[in-house]
Amino acid sequence: MAAPAPDFSLAGCWAALEAALRGPCQGQAGRVWFKESSGRNLRGRDWIAPRAALGKLYPRGQVPEDLIERLMSECRHRLYIQSCKQTDSGLVIRLDRPALFMQVLSNLPFYTRTLKAPLAKKKCVILNCVALQGNKGPESLTVSHLRTILLVDHLAVLLRQPGYVVHTTPNLPLKSSVCNFLKLLRVTWPSTRQTISNEGVSNFKKILSESIYTQLGKFETPSDQTHNRLPKDVLFKVHLRQFVKEKGLEGYDANLDMALVQEEALRQIAELQNIVLQEDAEECLVIHVVGCEEEFQQQKIDLLWRILDTSIDRVTQRHLVCGPVKITGESSHINAVHYFQFRRSQMQEASVMKYGNLVQGDSWSEIIGSMTSATIRFELLATAHRSPLNLEVTQAINISTKGTKSGAFVMYNCARLATLFDHFNKSVQQGLYPKFPEISQLNFSALQKEGEWLLLYNYIIPFREVLCQTTQSLSSAKGIRLTISTEIVCKFLVNLSIDFSSYYNHVHILGEESQWSRKLQM
Repeated sequence: MAAPAPDFSLAGCWAALEAALRGPCQGQAGRVWFKESSGRNLRGRDWIAPRAALGKLYPRGQVPEDLIERLMSECRHRLYIQSCKQTDSGLVIRLDRPALFMQVLSNLPFYTRTLKAPLAKKKCVILNCVALQGNKGPESLTVSHLRTILLVDHLAVLLRQPGYVVHTTPNLPLKSSVCNFLKLLRVTWPSTRQTISNEGVSNFKKILSESIYTQLGKFETPSDQTHNRLPKDVLFKVHLRQFVKEKGLEGYDANLDMALVQEEALRQIAELQNIVLQEDAEECLVIHVVGCEEEFQQQKIDLLWRILDTSIDRVTQRHLVCGPVKITGESSHINAVHYFQFRRSQMQEASVMKYGNLVQGDSWSEIIGSMTSATIRFELLATAHRSPLNLEVTQAINISTKGTKSGAFVMYNCARLATLFDHFNKSVQQGLYPKFPEISQLNFSALQKEGEWLLLYNYIIPFREVLCQTTQSLSSAKGIRLTISTEIVCKFLVNLSIDFSSYYNHVHILGEESQWSRKLQM
């Protein structure tokens, strides 16, 4: 009985190939193997160990034949290797493509979802969206605020995939105007937890009133009142610099000195602590997602929480800081709501130009809303969050599905796929096409076109690893700042859409005689 086909991963394949070429004396002489990704190179090979890299391990870059034979003997089955040859360019490997098509497409859930490895400890992540703190209305939200909100929404999905327990704060009233605005952007903000009671805030007031780092709002002498009077809405004045120095904390802004504590800050901390206390996780990571303009103030909240409750040692606080968003063009002073409305009107106009009078009714309104949301998400998330972002908001910029770097282009290709499957299923019901056979009955050696292998090898197989790359810094971050590579997903989807679009335009997938379906059947 044949051994079951092993699962395949690019990272695992690379590690095994690297180990196969390195003897005990070679050490770490730099990377040897490289995955091919361009259509031209993939015509003849899938991995290459360039001659220059091999030259650091073997004389003239020639790998001994017995080593190649051993590599094939040990790795052929588990790495799906068809051939391994020495060429003028170096050592090249071609994979058993039909076997990999069968393995991957027979186990799609494994390759399209982040692997939920059993966690040794229950891990909780709280994403604190600073832009939504303070019961702000949507009109007060800037485009920079919107960038942080979409980042929180995106990050929550990524973290739930591998099994983290994720909470987002603050809790918003169910029917608030902010929630309604977020729904237009396809952001569903959870509102399941009850509003923080005044009891938690009262406890914090009592702790601060007795803290050695606190200066109360009442003074003993007229001189104190004259020179040190606090604003009416300020409850306490807290000496943060003294606290940082005594505790030996590092990474905080050197200009942090005093914090004027208002009730709003205490309510924010009370909500965070309430979630921590309700979760029985052994580790709890609190990520303050904040724009660079508000980072200084949020560091005060961080330190104030440390002062209020030093007993919660299982809590780690990190700050994920977004760079500024600069709007250029005739509408350079718009807020988040006007920005959404502007992009939606452009999407409406582009749809009318392409489809004319068909653009009307609830279904088209939903389509335009989805396309607008996707466009905005890609505009705000496709750039690394720590980098500044320049947005041109002008009537001269026409949003369409032709541009290959926008969310609209990605959504357009999603629609192509949905239409393709819908047309096929309806045609099967009408008897025009036979029912699609089981995967085990397909002949994948018939897939010879360049785009077919490229889509599997560059996108379907590595997708799970791409998702893992975006959050791998969670466990390795040092200091109080955190960097998450969420832009990787946007770039991945754009490149996937470009290559799928190219394949779609060159291959007549559903013909009148269903040639594509028949050629796959044995």
